[in-house]
Amino acid sequence: MRKMDNLHSKHNPKSTTVLVTGATGFVGSPLCSHLIRQGLYVRAEVRTSRKQVDNNELVYIGEINDKTDWSEALARINVVIHLAARVHVMNDITNDALAEFRKVNVEGTLNLARQAVKAGVKRFIFISSIKVNGEATLPGHPFTAEDSPNPQDPYGISKREAEDALLKLAQDTELEVVIIRPPLMYGPSVKANFLSMMYFLDKGYPLPLGAINNQRSLLSVDNLIDLINTCIDHPAATNQIFLASDDEDLSTTELLQRTAIALGKKACLLKIPAFLLAWGFTMLGKQALSQRLCSSLQVDMSKTRDVLQWKPPVTIDEALLKTAQYYRSNAND
Repeated sequence: MRKMDNLHSKHNPKSTTVLVTGATGFVGSPLCSHLIRQGLYVRAEVRTSRKQVDNNELVYIGEINDKTDWSEALARINVVIHLAARVHVMNDITNDALAEFRKVNVEGTLNLARQAVKAGVKRFIFISSIKVNGEATLPGHPFTAEDSPNPQDPYGISKREAEDALLKLAQDTELEVVIIRPPLMYGPSVKANFLSMMYFLDKGYPLPLGAINNQRSLLSVDNLIDLINTCIDHPAATNQIFLASDDEDLSTTELLQRTAIALGKKACLLKIPAFLLAWGFTMLGKQALSQRLCSSLQVDMSKTRDVLQWKPPVTIDEALLKTAQYYRSNAND
């Protein structure tokens, strides 16, 4: 059962009309607000009627799969920004994780894109993941948009398969596809490991991460939103894959130190050699966490810069400060 809420009755058919899926998420909510401020007409897809977005329209879709009916959501839309996805599920007990990821990330995405073609949508912006490229890089050898994909987990594999299906659809139809592969994202309302990191720094807990010499690319949510906004109507973005970052790579140690500064704290970091940390994490069965903390993952965004004439408008320190301020104001929630 779907329901459309018309929060504003005026609609200018000549203006850019955008459907944002995953509109209540970490990226979706601020993206919708940003696009409205830019004067775009935005329709927000939400899963249930309990979710609210400060928006022109809400459309309740429910589960996203190969059977989802998008006809009402796509009416009068000329750009789709597809954020909704099945992401990493902690303690996933499914027997076939890849099959579960494919239901939403591949079959659900292609179903939406095919219906978008029928509805006359001009452009489909797909937010993928740097995990399509792989899990780690050698220092000084960043991933590029032209690299052969090498996803290592079910999530990354499903995103790669969705990309391939979308680009094939673009070849066979008039739909313009734009793919963005972000690395680790952060910003206000960030969750998971980044939130835990801020909590530990805020409380002054000692962390054994003072001697990590890796290099990792990050992307603030504000910079991703600015890039998405650029891709809405940029003619050179058609059927292209773009990598993005804040244009400054940090080691885990540097990230902790600069996040602590943003929080108004001093990081208490113990200088434990990285090989000992990796051994300890392995003994605890935390190899994935070890890789995220100790290995390098860099992206080369030169194609994004050259093709779109785009550079991130927000620095890492500005984004960390904004993230820290949000954390401070919501620390007791």
